[in-house]
Amino acid sequence: MTLDYMSGFGNDFETQSLPGALPVGRNSPQKCPYGLYAEQLSGSPFTAPRDSNQRSWLYRIRPSVLHSGRFVKAEQGLWRTAPCTEHQMPPGQLRWGPTPIPDEPLTLVQGVRTMTTAGDAGAQAGLGAHVYVVTASMVDEYLCNADGEMLFAPQEGALRFVTELGVIEAAPGEIVVIPRGMKMRVELVAGPARGYICENYGGAFRLPERGPIGANCLANSRDFLTPVARYEDKETPSTLYLRSQGVLWKTQLSASPLDVVAWHGNYAPYKYDLRRFSPVGAILFDHPDPSIFTVLTAPSDTPGMANIDFVIFPERWLTMENTFRPPWYHVNIMSEFMGLLYGQYDAKPHGFKPGGVSLHNSMLPHGPDMDAFEHASNVKLEPVKLANTMAFMFESRFPQRVTEYAATSPILQADYPDCWSGLKKHFDPTRP
Repeated sequence: MTLDYMSGFGNDFETQSLPGALPVGRNSPQKCPYGLYAEQLSGSPFTAPRDSNQRSWLYRIRPSVLHSGRFVKAEQGLWRTAPCTEHQMPPGQLRWGPTPIPDEPLTLVQGVRTMTTAGDAGAQAGLGAHVYVVTASMVDEYLCNADGEMLFAPQEGALRFVTELGVIEAAPGEIVVIPRGMKMRVELVAGPARGYICENYGGAFRLPERGPIGANCLANSRDFLTPVARYEDKETPSTLYLRSQGVLWKTQLSASPLDVVAWHGNYAPYKYDLRRFSPVGAILFDHPDPSIFTVLTAPSDTPGMANIDFVIFPERWLTMENTFRPPWYHVNIMSEFMGLLYGQYDAKPHGFKPGGVSLHNSMLPHGPDMDAFEHASNVKLEPVKLANTMAFMFESRFPQRVTEYAATSPILQADYPDCWSGLKKHFDPTRP
């Protein structure tokens, strides 16, 4: 399948899959071309400031009111939504191994496993951090999430997101963001898939301000890709799943809801190749704060304290002199959900595997394990490249609560805190 994209983050796009399907000069004419229905999809209040106002006009075969029949509860599976208080776990540093990919057929709806939740989806604040395992494509099934937008980070196997506004394919090393309230079908590209999802209950992800960095580097808007219009005119009995108020619902449809023939606006799904991130860092001494690796941010109502920061640790050169180069020990007010897409994370050379997860909650100390500390403290400091590596964090102002699934999973590494137990006392008041 050949896919076409438009580039640029947050742009006002216009795209049509039939010539003349987009009305000219007006959003909602008395009669739309081709007998289509005009419908606005809003991701922000109508009165939001221009720079944060998100909306797209869709020109579709049937209005969405025909896609939302009488809903009944569906099987809830292992997908959870904040506030989720089903399990009380003592505070502590936590780590899990990769989630096994099962042999049984699981679509995305069935394959989500919630690890942590934070905040309150009903108050539009916080997040859900999930892993997914998918072994079967959705066929005549669709998903709409009214609780939040979803950032997908594939770790093994590629996925195809067939959305109302077009088709996106993503493989490990890329991310896809699906806006809140957008319908989609998720298909496998070639074999089973595993990865991570950040479900953002708050304001939409956006590019962070660069400040003194200036106009370039970090994630550049031109590298974000949005799909062109592609519609389905398919009258086939189908199921629509709706995630709303922490509950999974379903309803039966008589036709595909992915019937948008043309659209224009800035509320749309997009993909980004993390390998296009242009990192900046120290070129003489000291280790900068990890915030310099922020790809996307979802702000909160407190300036400087993000609802979510999506941060990566990509391939890069380390050149600092007289510096402890791995991430230093720290105690952080932000909670950190971390995953590894591929390679090795420099602060945890053992035990943290691709597909795994770690959680360092608010105000819990963490940092390099013993081996990483000893190596970094004694190695000859020459320029070195951290190659073939990609780790990430879902970092939030909200403490993250562990679900019962995560707390009782056999992949939970009960001995994780022991990775610091061998750190030695080096203090000697007689030797400066």
